[in-house]
Amino acid sequence: MGYDAAGWRAGWDEGDDSPFAGRARREPACDYPTLTYEATGRVARITFNRPERGNAITQDTPRDLAAAVERADLDPAVHVILVSGRGKGFCGGYDLTIFAENMGADADLDERTGTVLDPVVQARNHDPAGTWDPMVDYAMMSRFNRGFSALLHANKPTVAKVHGFCIAGGTDIALFCDQIIVADDARIGYPPTRVWGVPAAGMWAHRLGDQRAKNLLLTGKTITGRQAADWGLAVDSVPTAELDDRAERLVAEIAALPVNQLMMVKLALNSALLAQGVATSGMISTVFDGISRHTREGYAFQSRAAAAGFKQAVRERDDIA
Repeated sequence: MGYDAAGWRAGWDEGDDSPFAGRARREPACDYPTLTYEATGRVARITFNRPERGNAITQDTPRDLAAAVERADLDPAVHVILVSGRGKGFCGGYDLTIFAENMGADADLDERTGTVLDPVVQARNHDPAGTWDPMVDYAMMSRFNRGFSALLHANKPTVAKVHGFCIAGGTDIALFCDQIIVADDARIGYPPTRVWGVPAAGMWAHRLGDQRAKNLLLTGKTITGRQAADWGLAVDSVPTAELDDRAERLVAEIAALPVNQLMMVKLALNSALLAQGVATSGMISTVFDGISRHTREGYAFQSRAAAAGFKQAVRERDDIA
C-alpha cells in the first residue's frame, strides 16, 4: 500500500515539516532470548522464537516483550505492532516443566539471584512443609502481567496473529492485544483452571463478557479459532493457509492511518476498557493464581508432576470427560 507523504496519510517521520525531519534514527542492537523483532515499513513484527518449546513463557518473556513494544512505540515510522509465534503455535503458556518438575532445583547465578525472580526463592516459597508468603508469589507473577500488558498500554495498536495453539499463559498475552486474528483450527483456552491456575491477566470477562468467560474457565475447555471469532474474542478467523495474508491486510489497513489518529482512537477506546476495572481484575486474578498453586489440590498436582512428569500430570488433569 502506498502512502502520500505530503498529505493526510503521511507518517510522523515523513515530509519536510515533520518534527523528526533530519534526525537520523539509530536502531538499537538488541538480542532477545525469547523473541525476534523486525520493523518493515510501518509494521513492527514481534515473533516468539522458542518453537522447540511451543514458545513457552520463561522469565525472559515479559521483559523481552515489554522492551520490544517500547522499541516500536518509540519508532516514529511504526504505526502498528504485529505479535505472532514461530513454529507450530502462538504460545503454549508458561514453561511449567521447569517449575512443576524442578521446584527444588538450583539455578545458575545471574542478575535475578536473590530477588523475587530467583527460582530457588520461589521454590522455597512453594514448599508444602513451609509457610507460603503470597506477596513473594505476587511480586513475581505481577511482573509477568506487567510485561504482557505493555501490549494493551502501548501507544500504538497491537495485533495478535494466532495459529496452532494459544493456551494458558499464551492467552494472557493475546488478550492484551487490541485485535486478535486467528486460524480456524487454532485452539484457545485456559485448561489450568481445572487445577493449579487462574488466568493472572484477568482479561477474559473484559474480552468475552461474563457468561462466555465463565463457560470457558469453569470447565477449562478450549475453543477453536472459528468459535473465538463467532464469540467476538477474535476479529476474524480464516483457514491456516490464509492467515498470513489476512493478517497482513489487517495491519496494512491500520498502518494506512496517521500515527496520531491511531493513538487517539486507541486511548479513547482504552479509557472505557480501563474504566471496567482491568487493573483490579489483574490484581485479584494474580493473587488467586498464587492461591490455586497452594491448595491441597494444587500441591497434589505439583507432586504428581514431579513424580510422573508434567505432561503426564496434564493428561491426567484434562481427562475429565
